[in-house]
Amino acid sequence: MTRVKPILVDCTLRDGGYYNGWDFANDLIEEYLQAMAIAAVDFVELGFRHLETDGFLGGCAYTTDRFIRGLSIPPNLGVGVMVNAGDLQSYELGPTAAIESLFAPAADSPVQLVRIASHFHEVGVTFEACAKLQELGYLVGINLMQVADRSDDEISYVGEQASVVGPDVLYFADSLGSMDSAQATKVIRVLRSRWSGPIGIHAHDNMGLALMNTLHALDEGVTWVDATVAGMGRGAGNTKVEYLLIELADRHQVPLNIGPLVSLIERRFRPMQAEFGWGSNTFYYLAGRYGIHPTYVQAMLADSRYAEEDVLAVIDHLKFVGGKRFSVEALETGRNFYDSTPAGSWAPAALMEERDVLILGSGPGIERYQDALEEYVVSCEPLVMAFNTDSVLRDELVDLRVASHPFRLLSNVEAHLKFRQPLMTPLSMLPKSVRDSLAGKEVFDFGLAVQPGVFEFSDCHCVLPTSLTV
Repeated sequence: MTRVKPILVDCTLRDGGYYNGWDFANDLIEEYLQAMAIAAVDFVELGFRHLETDGFLGGCAYTTDRFIRGLSIPPNLGVGVMVNAGDLQSYELGPTAAIESLFAPAADSPVQLVRIASHFHEVGVTFEACAKLQELGYLVGINLMQVADRSDDEISYVGEQASVVGPDVLYFADSLGSMDSAQATKVIRVLRSRWSGPIGIHAHDNMGLALMNTLHALDEGVTWVDATVAGMGRGAGNTKVEYLLIELADRHQVPLNIGPLVSLIERRFRPMQAEFGWGSNTFYYLAGRYGIHPTYVQAMLADSRYAEEDVLAVIDHLKFVGGKRFSVEALETGRNFYDSTPAGSWAPAALMEERDVLILGSGPGIERYQDALEEYVVSCEPLVMAFNTDSVLRDELVDLRVASHPFRLLSNVEAHLKFRQPLMTPLSMLPKSVRDSLAGKEVFDFGLAVQPGVFEFSDCHCVLPTSLTV
């Protein structure tokens, strides 16, 4: 089979911007552009073009023509930007008006390629925007997101509609990093049954398959491929452009010129990777395996409140309730479960009445003052309450353990079953799976609801701003 050299789009500054708010230093961008040109990359997608955003974001979130004209673009390097179909759909004057507000005619712009990232329910808006962009003179790509879980009929329908509108390339994105080669083959063949134009692939590396899936897609006739420097991209990241360039040079017997790119990676991108932590790991692998949006993992890894066992428990929870679309609200709900009216059956007043209470947290002071604390407990006999499974004090000195974080409970169930002390927790408000796992354990059911800015206390329950144990 004769292999056609594909069109390579590097989208580091767009997809990688999910880690640094699209705020790349100008000197890094300049060096990046030179390295891309020398490596014979066809297009660089310099960023998004957003209508509006909340909070401060860097220049690559908007990627205006003025911003691009301030860069030294090598003459052999094409320039692209991406828009989100969701932004176009929400624009009050409609998608065509949105495009007109974002883009000048291509003859007056440094941009040649515009890609539209579209969920399947947004394809109507996407095709309308595509027609307007082509009227303005741009090359237009449509990126179908989260394609792995779509039926053949849904994929076929998009291919059929694309045949009517005629984008310059129809991409499918493995947004959740869950696809394997067989699934990629199926998507390509279903699209090809209705669409005869160019097909592209945008692969994510949650399961370490991004490069393999990209190369396999090329064997299946894909002619546009995406990659990023050192794989920098949302979640686990993308196909590494330095690896893909090596493979393409070998496949097509062309010179490999990645010296400046490798230098750029080691000097500028490795420190960023150490800071932001993209790249495949066990958490991203599990998210890809169960079809969970990688931003859940990215958000948790960047949040010190989540220990490793919490991340695993959240993934386990999302595996059953669904996590294909990221939402901050869903993540916070997943953290606590306590968004309903509080319910509890145990009143702590009788246990605590006229007693001193010693609360043992998880800080280093307990170990440092262990001897003094134990002497105090033996001599003064306070009610000793320990958080979760923490405590360096002798077990016989602890009267009660307290836990409220649902995912910490999920990961610590076996330890709680072994402790002799009763467990105080919002039992009646926990998922059935957690309640069942605590069967046989003496549990004091003290209810909890979580409402921002609220502190309320009743005999058998409370309302707090967070589900922190204290």
